[in-house]
Amino acid sequence: MHSNVPQEFELTKGDFIPLNDLLKLLHLVDTGGEANARITSGEVLVNGEVELRKRKKLRVGDMVTFGEATIVIR
Repeated sequence: MHSNVPQEFELTKGDFIPLNDLLKLLHLVDTGGEANARITSGEVLVNGEVELRKRKKLRVGDMVTFGEATIVIR
């Protein structure tokens, strides 16, 4: 799942997905606790900026970078 080519994630339920839920759903982390820890330690970027809010609402057009993975919300 890690690559330099952006991966797309399509919103199918509602207008947003919380950041920590996205990391878990895409299996970029093993647990919710790990997702929260990685976010609060500054390891996750949203639209090119460090995002520290665990439940940041990701909407269409947002881009998430975590390690080598890049995800675009569609």
